[in-house]
Amino acid sequence: MSALSGLLDHLDRTRRWVLLRRRWLAALSAGVAAYVAVSGAASPPPPTVPVWTAARDLPAGTVLGTDDLHQVGFAPASVPSHALRSPRAVLGRTLTGPIGRGEPVSGLDVVRPGMARHYPGRVAVPVRVTDPAVAALLRVGDLVSLVAADPADPAAGSDTLASDAAVVALPAPVGDPSASGLPGRLVVVAVAPEEADTVATASASKFVTAVWVR
Repeated sequence: MSALSGLLDHLDRTRRWVLLRRRWLAALSAGVAAYVAVSGAASPPPPTVPVWTAARDLPAGTVLGTDDLHQVGFAPASVPSHALRSPRAVLGRTLTGPIGRGEPVSGLDVVRPGMARHYPGRVAVPVRVTDPAVAALLRVGDLVSLVAADPADPAAGSDTLASDAAVVALPAPVGDPSASGLPGRLVVVAVAPEEADTVATASASKFVTAVWVR
């Protein structure tokens, strides 16, 4: 009985000790819970990979500048295989097709010198063929003559922009032409260097069509 009495006395003293200090113990428990919550919130974020994306909707034919690109962190597993890690590869180059805001930009989305590698002495340049039905008939490798007419002066006739242009790429057509404000479809052609500037700027103000030469 003495052992049992001793045990009961010990339990009673323990109970009184807890009751006397219940506020202090409650405060301690709350502090521990707050510390655990803050420690969890302060844990480092998951790793990301910087990827360059379109800062806004970019129509085909856009010459990319720093304001057109925005860096976004992607989860490593979600990074597209051709995504840009550095913008230097595309700055100053022309988009071959439209890119929506937030979409990753790739070196495959721009006109590249390598596009004309099968045509020594020529350069690759985009031109907008005004009639999309004509552009739809084109195929990579076609040799065409590019002809332009001024819609504001039909009596002026037409001008030949390039007499032997090779079609090197046919970017996907823009679903809504109003997105770029220009009609037609963008086509990438390989032309002589002296013809490049004329071809590149013609579709901004003239109707351009292609005539197959062979």
